[in-house]
Amino acid sequence: MASVDERRARILHFVQQQGYVANEDLAKALHVTVQTVRRDVNSMAAEGALARHHGGASALSFAENIAYSDRQILNLSQKEAIGERAAAAIPDGASLFINIGTTTEAFARSLRMHRALRVITNNIHVASLLTPAPECNLVIAGGTVRLRDGGIVGPAAAAMIEQYRADFGVIGISGIDEDGTLLDFDVDEITAAQAIIRNSRTVFLLADHTKFRRRPMARVGHISEVSAFYTDQAPPEGIRNLLKEAGVRLHIANESAFSEKKTKKDS
Repeated sequence: MASVDERRARILHFVQQQGYVANEDLAKALHVTVQTVRRDVNSMAAEGALARHHGGASALSFAENIAYSDRQILNLSQKEAIGERAAAAIPDGASLFINIGTTTEAFARSLRMHRALRVITNNIHVASLLTPAPECNLVIAGGTVRLRDGGIVGPAAAAMIEQYRADFGVIGISGIDEDGTLLDFDVDEITAAQAIIRNSRTVFLLADHTKFRRRPMARVGHISEVSAFYTDQAPPEGIRNLLKEAGVRLHIANESAFSEKKTKKDS
């Protein structure tokens, strides 16, 4: 009998090949009950590996992100742990960019006790979350408000970010390819993220483990361009090697064996 991981790998293979597969067809192909398939599909959808539908499952679109309301609850505890860990590295009085995403929003929630921060963001939710922060100086980029997720996008937002230089740039991402390429869905959003990378003295990348299974089509940059990577599980070996070669610090939230691990030898 196949293990849970083997069975779920086959489910993912079927949906990627066929686009959409009914639970009953998956059950027949895997020689398990429909109830077993339904549990697997629910778990895989919660991890962002596929899209769950009534009676079946489909592959994630490479052209469209998961709905914001779903992303808010997917892997919430992991995102909060990542955000808390990254926020602990930000000193009072620092200047920082924070971009669009539910993980960067978790990071912003963990900044609310910091003092005298200077924040530039193109995320309305981040701005709202930081209003309780003592003495926070908050700048919101101008541009078009994307109502579905509170992102501020467009040439005006990217141009405004280019006018600043910050101690830290904190970015989320929608996918990380096997070669370390950072991927996202929206070209306007990518332009702002690239401006943040260019204008930050230190860049923090925040992404949970499910981002290694997602393949949006648009390129943001490469993982070697960041200063530190905050995640919730040990990345694949190939990514760890890339981090080591580039001297990118790896921080794994809630995992003592990897906590504050450096991927290059200590000097």
